[in-house]
Amino acid sequence: METVHLKEVTSSKELLRFIKFAPALYRNNPYYVPPLHQSERYTLDRATNPIFKDAEARYFLALKGEKIVGRIAVLINWIEVKELQKKRIRFGWFDVIDDPEVSALLLNKVIEIGKAQGFDTIEGPMGFSNLDKAGMLIKGFEEPNTMITWYNAPYYAEHLKQMGFKKQAEWVEFEMKIKPFEDSPEKVKRFAELIVQRYKLKHINFKSTSEILPYVDEMFDLLQKTYDKLQTFVPVQNYQIEYYKTQFIKFVHPEFIKCIADASGKLVAFAITMPSFTAALKKANGSLYPFGFFHLMRARKNNSRASLYLIGIRPDYQNKGVTSIIFNELQKTFNKHGITEVETNPELVENGAIQRLWKNYEHREHKRRATFYKALT
Repeated sequence: METVHLKEVTSSKELLRFIKFAPALYRNNPYYVPPLHQSERYTLDRATNPIFKDAEARYFLALKGEKIVGRIAVLINWIEVKELQKKRIRFGWFDVIDDPEVSALLLNKVIEIGKAQGFDTIEGPMGFSNLDKAGMLIKGFEEPNTMITWYNAPYYAEHLKQMGFKKQAEWVEFEMKIKPFEDSPEKVKRFAELIVQRYKLKHINFKSTSEILPYVDEMFDLLQKTYDKLQTFVPVQNYQIEYYKTQFIKFVHPEFIKCIADASGKLVAFAITMPSFTAALKKANGSLYPFGFFHLMRARKNNSRASLYLIGIRPDYQNKGVTSIIFNELQKTFNKHGITEVETNPELVENGAIQRLWKNYEHREHKRRATFYKALT
């Protein structure tokens, strides 16, 4: 009987094998939506992702003979360790067959590296920073993942619990029905108008990507201020902002970004939504060519679903109803473009303010995910 052993990824060819394992594992799963191989390589390759200025990563494959049966990324964010004084080693890109021994082999490698570094905690699954994917699916296994979330089978969490891991952070995701504007909640429309008048706020709408770019730095500044008190927060660096400008803003339909400014023109809130790329990524099957790019561009222009990706609100305007203004404006855009369903991306369960807004709409909580931790000392 062949035993399972670990092999560290040391070449470009092995990195591609690492990237392609999850799509192979879930080949027959209708709910798994593969990321683009090109995007995964860009994120994981030290030569291309600027996060490696402040982070380290090692990648391991679990092999039974020559067959891959699991993978894991061992991650260290040195800003988190040195500036925030959190001696935590992260793991991500964790995928495995339903065999607790394989999971244990992979996770014990992370634990071994963490102890050697003098760290006191292991946590995951998560990426390098707050801008990466995070959280293991614990509810909604019969729902497709989005562009910025991982999919996993139910047994993953059971494997972790058997090793003594405990739940750390938890996120919820919602799906909402979007009705015509005249049928949308009057409470939200009235409240939005009241808040605009009370605080002398104004909407900023966009028609082109070039119009968005001057606001991106200010959006990320708001993002930092919105989430800097959360347990998962790690400061976003300027080079990461530049990376996201060049890699992702081009995919965002400009009309799906909404900003709110005060009387002086300073941003008080923003939201980034996108037409859903879930179906397009499923069709692309990890590759932009020959037809993947066509599917993505088609989804950007013709779609009945949208995804709410990021929302940021200046601290002095939090809990003042600004989210109602944003969603009221998004409602108009959704109606214009034929959007009938919107999916939120992961929101920490303690983020009650935004979740109270969803109660005004026909909605369902369709997914939950969590990170898990274990003490190393």
